[in-house]
Amino acid sequence: MLRRILLIAVAIAFAPGCTTVKGWFHSDKAQALEPAKLVDIRSPIGVRKLWSTGLGDGEGELWLRQRPTLDGNRVYAVNDHGEVLALDAASGKEIWKTLAVELKGKRSKWTFWKRETLEAGLTSSPGIGNGLVVVGGRNGEVVALNAETGAKRWSVRVSSEVLSAPLVLTDKVVVRSNDGRVFGLDPADGSRKWVFDRGLPTLSLRGNSSPIGGAIGLVYIGYDDGSLVAVRLEDGQKAWEQQVTEPEGRSEFERMADIDGELQIDAEVIYAVSYHNQVMAISASNGQPLWNHEVGSANGLAITADKVLLSDTQGNVWALDRATGNALWKQDLLLRRALTTPALQGDYGVVGDLEGYLHWFRLDNGEIVGRAKIEKAAIRGTPQVSPDGVLYALSNEGELAAYKLGN
Repeated sequence: MLRRILLIAVAIAFAPGCTTVKGWFHSDKAQALEPAKLVDIRSPIGVRKLWSTGLGDGEGELWLRQRPTLDGNRVYAVNDHGEVLALDAASGKEIWKTLAVELKGKRSKWTFWKRETLEAGLTSSPGIGNGLVVVGGRNGEVVALNAETGAKRWSVRVSSEVLSAPLVLTDKVVVRSNDGRVFGLDPADGSRKWVFDRGLPTLSLRGNSSPIGGAIGLVYIGYDDGSLVAVRLEDGQKAWEQQVTEPEGRSEFERMADIDGELQIDAEVIYAVSYHNQVMAISASNGQPLWNHEVGSANGLAITADKVLLSDTQGNVWALDRATGNALWKQDLLLRRALTTPALQGDYGVVGDLEGYLHWFRLDNGEIVGRAKIEKAAIRGTPQVSPDGVLYALSNEGELAAYKLGN
């Protein structure tokens, strides 16, 4: 944990687009690192806020990239008080709230310089499925709640902090811990069925990609060394491994190759992006690479019928051809704004940024056509879109808002 947080301090100091740098130094170089100024949109599309509500304290500067989780007519989210909330998706009204992890002593936040004592808290976004909402905590807690009522079903502990949303399937709950271990748990009582263990590099970005898959009996995990691993859902044994990028460079900082954002899978192809400048399409069944493109991201990917979308480490938004990996367009008006993974809403893509703005862009050419602001607080978790076209986004101060396109 300390290794990862210290790395954030390093990344904050040197990465472009970080608000911590802004205003500290009065130099041309510092000014060049400030977020790109927003330009007026000539003919904006209609974006309508349906509601917004405060959930309680958000993640603040912990870089958890927490996001809401959608299921039917409900939205599930966590706050920094150790609570899980279920909200009505149409109105934002609270349906239930459960204290999943009890906080003892003084709650605190990481700052750039120091860390105060923090004994517990929720660190993952909710995973949902099979009638359960499952969340992970700072001390390795994994808690399952009844999705309908919020009643606690079971609680277990894994080997370290859980940063990514658990994968909840019919016969397993798959949990990735921050030390590289992946746990297959019984959905009925949380008992451990298997563990997949893997070492980590000395230095890496803060964050883990969530496990995905299950349809063909495999679960896919992105690792901090730039590899994608498929393990068997039945017993946790490795089925195959593919190196998305090689962690090359003269220093550990240069060799960071994390796959930390959302993986995407469709039919027989899985898509992954590494921080170390590589996107790859891979056969889901055997791990063979189908194509690759040299662009990197600390976030994840979104896919359409014919495109792969991502926001890179500089703040460019890219569209790649899904069949070949060739670049179709690049949008560079949001540089250094610490963009989220893109989400898809109708005919548009959406990204959040470090100042609380959501930006809508056309999927065919990347033109920015809409903008809305939740509040003056960063959006780090990927916005989520319901089947009926409503977008939900969460700020790092705990404000959740819903948006619909149209006037």
